Amino acid sequence: MALRRVSFLLLVAVAACKMPAKSITMNRLAQEKSPYLLQHAHNPVDWYPWGEEAFARAKAEDKPIFLSIGYSTCHWCHVMERESFENPEIAEMLNRSFISIKVDREEHPDVDQVYMRAVTVMTGQGGWPLTAILTPELKPFYGATYLPPERRWNMPGMKELLPAIAKAWTEQRPALAESADRVIESLVEREGAPAAATGLSEAVLDAAFAQAEMAFDPENGGFGDAPKFPRPHELSFLLHYYKRTGNAKALEMVETTLDAIRRGGIHDHLGGGIHRYSTDRHWLVPHFEKMLYDQALMARAAIEAFQITRKDVYADFARDILDYVLRDLRSPEGAFYAAEDADSEGEEGRFYVWTPAQIREIVGEETAQRFMRAYGVTESGNFEGGSSVLHEPAASEENLSEARAHLFAARNRRVRPHRDDKVLSSWNGLMIGAFAEAAAALDDPAYLAAAEAAAQFLLTRLQSQGKLLRRYRDHDARYAGTLEDYSFVADGLLRLYHASGKASYLTEADRLSRRMIDEFWDEADGGFWMRSKQDKPLISASKDRYDGATPSGNSVAAGVLIRLARFESDDRLESVARRTAESAQPLAQQAPFGYPQLLIAADTILGPMREIVLAGDSQQTAFLAMESAVRSRFLPRTICVFRPSGGRDAADLDRLAPWTKGYAPVDDRPTAYVCEGFVCRLPITDAGRLDVLLEAPWPAVQEEHDGSRTAP
Repeated sequence: MALRRVSFLLLVAVAACKMPAKSITMNRLAQEKSPYLLQHAHNPVDWYPWGEEAFARAKAEDKPIFLSIGYSTCHWCHVMERESFENPEIAEMLNRSFISIKVDREEHPDVDQVYMRAVTVMTGQGGWPLTAILTPELKPFYGATYLPPERRWNMPGMKELLPAIAKAWTEQRPALAESADRVIESLVEREGAPAAATGLSEAVLDAAFAQAEMAFDPENGGFGDAPKFPRPHELSFLLHYYKRTGNAKALEMVETTLDAIRRGGIHDHLGGGIHRYSTDRHWLVPHFEKMLYDQALMARAAIEAFQITRKDVYADFARDILDYVLRDLRSPEGAFYAAEDADSEGEEGRFYVWTPAQIREIVGEETAQRFMRAYGVTESGNFEGGSSVLHEPAASEENLSEARAHLFAARNRRVRPHRDDKVLSSWNGLMIGAFAEAAAALDDPAYLAAAEAAAQFLLTRLQSQGKLLRRYRDHDARYAGTLEDYSFVADGLLRLYHASGKASYLTEADRLSRRMIDEFWDEADGGFWMRSKQDKPLISASKDRYDGATPSGNSVAAGVLIRLARFESDDRLESVARRTAESAQPLAQQAPFGYPQLLIAADTILGPMREIVLAGDSQQTAFLAMESAVRSRFLPRTICVFRPSGGRDAADLDRLAPWTKGYAPVDDRPTAYVCEGFVCRLPITDAGRLDVLLEAPWPAVQEEHDGSRTAP
């Protein structure tokens, strides 16, 4: 009640500010590397980056902090900048009565999460741009998202809100302090130890599937109504569930959704890749920004669907996404950039949409008619100004590749959207994993090379004294890595080991995972903190558990650690993995389909597990055939150790997976050892026999085994 009372006072206590604005041609943000902060470097607002200098000035001058959080490809962040932060009158209000701090949420996800939760506590909603007013001690007492310059849509305007807050700061300080303390109390309460978990069981997997089935849109694919977000890790969970249970409905939901996204306007039919989300339930009109993490996760889901169904359409969809990333989001050094904007020339989608006249001018009348039928372009259009978003309203057999090439070339002559060219460790970890999965499933050495180049970049440019750093741009690496940086990169390296067989990637995944435990593990209550325990604490410690646009750091960490535990026969790692999943289970039980990546980890923890050791000369044809049999398939709850006859990889495996030392080639022939549910089959020296075994449903009754048990 106190929060609402203070907010009401702030809105009604409006004080007019008449002082002339002071022009600032360049502010402190001009010294930053973040593309988002640099976009605001010419604002007349006296911005500070997040840091001690701003905090000290707020305390010295006893002023509240105006905190604005966003990112460089955020459409409404651009709108708020044009309307308010470039407005001299509003800038003067901020400069006179506040200390203004601008934060790139992608550089500081921990800061963003804390204040996003605070704003959600105060208003019931969150989003970007995120606006919070803080005390000099960084405690929030007012929150909002986008704010117009003047009252609009029943929203307070900056011109009335800022003077009201300045007046309340002077006249009602005790009430504001009380409000801020209540927010902090609520955050601490929310981050307290969850209810005691009852242990993992398949029931939570079944509940998630049931929730997905209820929310599924059978006509259009996806879950729920508009707006629709792709959330590919939901599809990955359903594929894991299908492999565990054989429930055909799970696979049907995945295929229907992938087909709808692939044919919809959310898919860029000329340039490849997918846009951020669909504004409608039909996947037709997207929000046009392209995020690296969406490309990584969707490519992975498409690859998994291909591995299960062997339908080329899903392999082609994955290639479409990955080739876009290689062309438009890859740095010269091999790392991957963060995003491309939705806007160009001040308009959202302008770069991507077409009118019939534009198409006719480029490909001619006859081809234009065929192209427009195939891609849903009409005279009236389906977007603003009579333009159309390309989509495939129906399956077409027409070969329009030449027309697409001409239109793509013409589109490239347009003004391109802004590209956010910073490199984030976590998102690169996801992309490394996607390229590695594609390289393995599609036997594509170019994708493997791309994954390895990016991994090399992270391991050399984004580490300092053995610790991961968060962001690299313009030869500058900085900010301590968060939980998601460690867990996502370790996950990518594990997938890269599977695709390459190089034990050095397994070694690095192990090292980063153990560092992750040292930095972030909560021994008391289980789970990982988002921010290192060694860093200066924020107003509230937080654990990232919900699988939102990206999987949570805890979900990915649990999956990494259970796989490493089985690679290394390490009870400590398995215990941490299990406790991580169990600590989040009370939350997952409330809305299980909101935690799909966590449930993928739980699926692995619950088992049964399968271990495969391939031993022999990795250059022999028979060994390569066995590798292909393993890598081409979607094999949940399976680890594969590639055991060479000698060399550095063998030495690394002796240390990491000593239980595999006894697995050697039989009669100098490449040999596969397959152990399922802790029981090992007889050695397999025939690639065809391994192929048949892996194709069979699993788990299954074991008919032949040697009576031994694997070390894990």
